[in-house]
Amino acid sequence: MLQRTRREKQAEITFVLPAGHPAGPVSVVGDFNQWEPGLHPLVVRPDGSRAVTVTLPVDHHHRFRYLADGGHWLDEEEADGHDGHDNLLHT
Repeated sequence: MLQRTRREKQAEITFVLPAGHPAGPVSVVGDFNQWEPGLHPLVVRPDGSRAVTVTLPVDHHHRFRYLADGGHWLDEEEADGHDGHDNLLHT
């Protein structure tokens, strides 16, 4: 799930995964962090879901995916689109 807060010059995007799916550590990777695993790890919230918030400039297009333990890639159903490989996000 994506939660968005848009401000004048930046957007806060919160990437959220449900509790326990998938098991193990997960990070969001994309062109906004040079696809570097571990820079934006999802952290467990009180309800058991996991999330991380990333601040991005508004009116930009980004590509991202979730990277789970063991090198497993996950897609985001609520992304603004999919290109057959990456999730697409417009801020």
